[in-house]
Amino acid sequence: MAQYDFDLFTIGGGSGGVRASRVSAAFGARAAVAEDGRFGGTCVNVGCIPKKLFSYAAHYREEFEVARAYGWTADEPRFDWRTLLANKDREIARLNGVYERLLTNAGVSIVRARAVVRGPHEVEAGGRTCTARHILVATGSWPQVPDIAGREHAITSNEAFHLERLPESVIVVGGGYIAVEFASIFNGLGVKTTLAYRGAKLLRGFDHELGERLADEMAKKGVAIRLNTNVTAFAKRADGSIDARLTDGSSIPVGAAMFATGRKPNTRNLGLETAGVKLAADGAIIVDAYSKSSVDSIHAIGDATNRLNLTPVATAEAMALANTLFRGRPTAMDHDNVPTAVFSDPNLATVGLGEAAARERLGAVEIYKTAFRSLKHSLTSSEEKTFMKLVVDANTQRVVGAHMLGPEAGEIIQGIAIAVKLGATKAQFDATIGIHPTAAEEFVTLREKAS
Repeated sequence: MAQYDFDLFTIGGGSGGVRASRVSAAFGARAAVAEDGRFGGTCVNVGCIPKKLFSYAAHYREEFEVARAYGWTADEPRFDWRTLLANKDREIARLNGVYERLLTNAGVSIVRARAVVRGPHEVEAGGRTCTARHILVATGSWPQVPDIAGREHAITSNEAFHLERLPESVIVVGGGYIAVEFASIFNGLGVKTTLAYRGAKLLRGFDHELGERLADEMAKKGVAIRLNTNVTAFAKRADGSIDARLTDGSSIPVGAAMFATGRKPNTRNLGLETAGVKLAADGAIIVDAYSKSSVDSIHAIGDATNRLNLTPVATAEAMALANTLFRGRPTAMDHDNVPTAVFSDPNLATVGLGEAAARERLGAVEIYKTAFRSLKHSLTSSEEKTFMKLVVDANTQRVVGAHMLGPEAGEIIQGIAIAVKLGATKAQFDATIGIHPTAAEEFVTLREKAS
């Protein structure tokens, strides 16, 4: 008779939890997943997927304008918010079903209830206590909202995907990737958009030039950027609009207000502390390189650990954990040189070290960069600039960072990331023939060092 009900009991049916459970089951483990919401987690339901769909929708307004320069004429385009919502909801429902079928087909037991840890090997879910050789916490993160007056009048990214109607104006509070993405989305859909950020530059943690140049490009497209500015309070007006009061003493009447002020690990009230699991000040589960917590039988992956909060990282951590626990192949997750994209308008993508981080870590670095108006816009009045940058270790000549602002940045940096991960040198970049005419060829034709 088995000592435990399951070999692996996963709390959370997001991308990481689903991957870890079904792969572990494929390795012969008896696995279960507890999820009281929809499968797919933040990414599928209120993150990556619907956000990218909204981003596509927001870009069309500009594409219609570009088309005229290429000889296309059509009736004045009209946008219908409810059509976008309905089509988005249908696609998300399809993906929810895909995730659930993946688990079922892999033989994973599904528990439709919220689970709580009761001990190193015990989980309670749906009124039943289960025992497990290993417990995995993959509960993701949740939007963080500052404690200011009138905060109840504002939404977060969670609610932005379900607005009954599109407001005529909006203020987005924050300067990170969620803030710039939603400011771009609202603006692209015709909403008068203000972005207020308490810092001096957007996208803290990215290469400094990306944030500076993105602010310029978003302003060209009509977003009112208010840096070094924060919201002190929201107040509801008699007409239903919201009065956003700012630190400079001014106020802005808007139809909607959105907080994009960060996310916190979703680990409250899970019984972790009682079970002996050590948490960081922000609630993140402290884990080692193998995703093991301070309790040998309890593990955590994804946003709940607040290491590198990206869906592909969570699924890679899940694979590493499954190999470690059930395949006899201890695998540590490699968090270096992970590429990422920001689906603002224009898009932004990066891999490796930014210039400041490279100088701090390596000392002497060489910088190569370019900014140019794309061929596509040469027939239009658009002044949008594409920006590319390479950061090179002066001692080894390895390319240690690649950064881009411009259309399809994520698609281009994904390929460049392979070279950076493999340790390619600047000479090897130079020896690569570019595909002409493309924006991507600029990465292999940069010859002059920037001062």
